[in-house]
Amino acid sequence: MESVLTETVALLDEAGAPALTFRALAQRLGGGVASIYWYVANKDELLDLATDHVIGSILADIERLPGSDDPIDDLRAMALALFDAIVDRPWLGAYFMRNTDAQSNSLRLYEKLGRETLRLNLTPRQRFHAVSAVIGVVVGSAVDLGQEPPQEVLDGHVDRDQFLGRAAQAWRELDPQDFPFVHEIVDEFDGHDDADQFRSALELTLAGLRLQAGA
Repeated sequence: MESVLTETVALLDEAGAPALTFRALAQRLGGGVASIYWYVANKDELLDLATDHVIGSILADIERLPGSDDPIDDLRAMALALFDAIVDRPWLGAYFMRNTDAQSNSLRLYEKLGRETLRLNLTPRQRFHAVSAVIGVVVGSAVDLGQEPPQEVLDGHVDRDQFLGRAAQAWRELDPQDFPFVHEIVDEFDGHDDADQFRSALELTLAGLRLQAGA
């Protein structure tokens, strides 16, 4: 099973979920398609197990974090570790926590994030919403950042800054009466750093959690 999951993750890393077929996996393993059915019933189960396989490594890294007296700081450190992992593997975000019956490591990671909220003065509902918000910011931002760039950037016709600059110029040409906000932030958009934008969103989320907990 270990080799099946290792090769599944390799296929997903190379080309995403559309490239994962039992035939392609069997070719990598040097066996027949029928042999894979000894381990999993279908592609959905394989995707859940492959996700959990990767989350297990992330969880191990998170468990090695030193910890602190501040649960908000510890939540931040765990969120950053999860973000980095999903940026490297954008497919991961689509399947994380999809089926916790099959994803025991995902559930353990969810529990580990949640335990930090037990150190804060929150209601059960607030704890649930807090962890959901952190995961939403992490997964949503990481999947967005991990998307393939536009074709002209991939082809090398323009670089990322040129691509953004062209979009920013189009925004500047909009009527400021109709788009006052866009005109206000266009210079920030032009050449912005996606990872910095994620960190800012995470800090806003954590600051709101700190305020809610009175910490």
